[in-house]
Amino acid sequence: MIRERIEGDPLDDHRFPADPWRLIERYPRPDDLGKLETLFSVGNGYMGFRGNPEEGRDSYFTGTFINGFHETWDIRHAESAYGFAKTGQTMINAPSSTMLKLYVDDEPLLLSVADLQAYERSIDFREGILRRDLVWRTPAGKRVRVRSTRMVSFTERHLALMTFEVTLLDGNAPVAISSQIVNKEDYDEFAGQRTDKRGTADPRKNRSLDHRVLVPQMDWHSPRRMILGYRSANSGMTLAVGADHAITTDNVYEQLDDTTPDMGRKIYRISAQQGKPILITKAVAYHTSRGVPVRELSDRVRRTLDRVREAGFAHYHAEQQDYLADFWRRSDVEVGAEPRVQQAVRWCIFQLAQAAARADGSGVPAKGLTGDGYEGHYFWDTEVYMVPFLTLTSPEQARNALRFRSTHLAQARDRAREVSVKGALFPWRTINGEEASAYYAAGTAQYHIDADVAYAVGHYGAMTGDDEFMFGEGAWLLVESARMWADLGFWRVNAEAVFEIHGVTGPDEYTTVVNNNTYTNVMARWNLRLAARMVRLMRDRDPEAYNRLVHAVGLTDTEVSEWERCACGMRIPFDDRLGIHPQDDAFLLKELWDLENTPPESYPLLLHYHPLVIYRFQVLKQADVVLALFLRSGEFTSEQKRADFEYYDPITTGDSSLSAVMQAIIAAEVGHQQMALDYFYNGLYVDIGDTHQNTADGVHVASAAGTWRALVSGFGGLRDDGDVLSFDPRLPIRWHHLRFPLTYRGSRIRVFLTHRHIRFRLESGEPVIVRVRGTEYTIGDETVEVELENQGVYLPPLASSHPVVGGRRADGTLITAEVPEVPDQDARTEQITAV
Repeated sequence: MIRERIEGDPLDDHRFPADPWRLIERYPRPDDLGKLETLFSVGNGYMGFRGNPEEGRDSYFTGTFINGFHETWDIRHAESAYGFAKTGQTMINAPSSTMLKLYVDDEPLLLSVADLQAYERSIDFREGILRRDLVWRTPAGKRVRVRSTRMVSFTERHLALMTFEVTLLDGNAPVAISSQIVNKEDYDEFAGQRTDKRGTADPRKNRSLDHRVLVPQMDWHSPRRMILGYRSANSGMTLAVGADHAITTDNVYEQLDDTTPDMGRKIYRISAQQGKPILITKAVAYHTSRGVPVRELSDRVRRTLDRVREAGFAHYHAEQQDYLADFWRRSDVEVGAEPRVQQAVRWCIFQLAQAAARADGSGVPAKGLTGDGYEGHYFWDTEVYMVPFLTLTSPEQARNALRFRSTHLAQARDRAREVSVKGALFPWRTINGEEASAYYAAGTAQYHIDADVAYAVGHYGAMTGDDEFMFGEGAWLLVESARMWADLGFWRVNAEAVFEIHGVTGPDEYTTVVNNNTYTNVMARWNLRLAARMVRLMRDRDPEAYNRLVHAVGLTDTEVSEWERCACGMRIPFDDRLGIHPQDDAFLLKELWDLENTPPESYPLLLHYHPLVIYRFQVLKQADVVLALFLRSGEFTSEQKRADFEYYDPITTGDSSLSAVMQAIIAAEVGHQQMALDYFYNGLYVDIGDTHQNTADGVHVASAAGTWRALVSGFGGLRDDGDVLSFDPRLPIRWHHLRFPLTYRGSRIRVFLTHRHIRFRLESGEPVIVRVRGTEYTIGDETVEVELENQGVYLPPLASSHPVVGGRRADGTLITAEVPEVPDQDARTEQITAV
């Protein structure tokens, strides 16, 4: 259900002008610091810096994150049971290196109180550099121009570069610049100013750790360089961070250096003269490890910084531009709509580069490296939302992302044994490969994570033809996940044998521990078939790889045949009376939650109702069956897709940021074109518009990837659940065109869509076969243009209330809808007193 339609521009156009390639802020304000720190974050998939001001104040949360660098802690269950997750994992706020404090006449620059004569902060998605340019009028009436840049390198994984330039425009003055590295996790000189909401009941937020996390191992400095080193108290992970400084100025200056266990400082004292710039350059390197001694990491830091001394900042800035130019050639989506839409689309795609470009075998956290929401955990988001984008634009990065699962296969096998199934069971939320979900009903019970991993592996193999990966790590993942399904399910024999899966939770976390969740069963069926197909393909095409697999995991032909039998007998719930796929066996027995009459302040439901209240109703946190309609599109008829969408849409809250983009895709396909566009905008502006009121905790990376999916698969009509790229477009009426590239089996094609035609051009590689509304075309040397009669059907809006309310179930009971009431405690007290 679309609770709020985004009408017009979700941003203040004066403060944030619409620019197709840049995000721009024209003046700061104190009421949205957290949101903007997230929006202006810079990162590369290995490390990320929030968009905090250089002077350190004011800020919502100063954050620096390294992918995989985490602390562990014992989960204390109020009532424990066998197999509950034992060890929590929380991403550590690594030492911050962005601080460059400025003092003029010993007066500090603080944006919250500064008299700013000019101000602009921006990030250009083509260069990946955060820039700020301001003119400050000091209390003494002197105007000072301050320019700064911040870049996290895509080409040098461990490197960040910063510049800070100060020029007095009026008169002379003593200037001091203090460049720092500060352990913000354990030491905060501005303690007490933080404004986030830790300690609340919001499960989406990070938890505060109650012990010293980063144990100092070294601090060292020279006239040009400083290095700090730490070991995480419980996880034992190690980190070293170092910074090189240089100053360029015609002014007279002196410099001081100092390090302590929690801080390193480089201080410049300058006798600044009017019109003579002061330029500080700061190169920073971070290296982490599961346990390598800090001394070795410090040597790595030195080598990284030595290369910067030799090559210079300009070299890395040029490499950054070249990298991003190639990224945009592979990934850009050009939208023939208003400028704000194009800006937001490119911002989302840029976030995907920042989240995954140099993850290099690590997972992609749900918030990327832009915030500490969800404690930095990796979820199924990566496989279902992120990896398909990477597969069709940057396949090498997709391969790296999938390798995160294969490198943690041992832990997944251990977890499977803990819950008494064969094969491997991947964790619902994790950093180090172990299950960290303390609430099993909406966590561990989501067995569909195995099928999600298998889906991503299968999609990658079909789209890339990478047999080396598929016959190696890919096959292992498919086999071990198929084994889990074959053991988890069981045969129920009545008139015929049916394979059922009980006691699981689907993607919708408002309905838990159910029997035969449709999404889970549909995806498990595909997992089983895909694994069997892969094993037989290996046997025929690469007997050596097949024999290695058989020997390593004890695979037999009988087991493979059983997978195929389980898939063929899989129960997929279907209700003939309503013509829909029930979300699970018991879903239709519940009453409906009346979302239309639920007060706006009651959303998200998970923050206002006990789980047991929510579980009693037909109400969805996010698309569940609808998601299956897209991922396995070819397994459903058009009639089934429409019926399922129209049944579930009125009871889907959108409390999850993952939902809107998938609802947009299916709405477009079945003919609800305006709903599709409304859902797309809801997904597009999740962060830029802060529609979920938690952008301050970090970017919704999966939603950003889903935005790309909604464009390419929703409006572009791409279906890639087979071995051929298939198109059935649905371009919105208000849009002029849509243009995007796709990488398929080593070739890149560019797709250009208008209301009257779809055009394909081969940009590199071998010819590609595509299918447009059932007809195949070969894209080779010549551009291929296909005329389109229409953009699909246009259905009228759905009725405001759920269409089945007032009807009767198959057992004759009346279908009703209601909003659970929260008793008024004061009124209840008065009643008791009166009695």
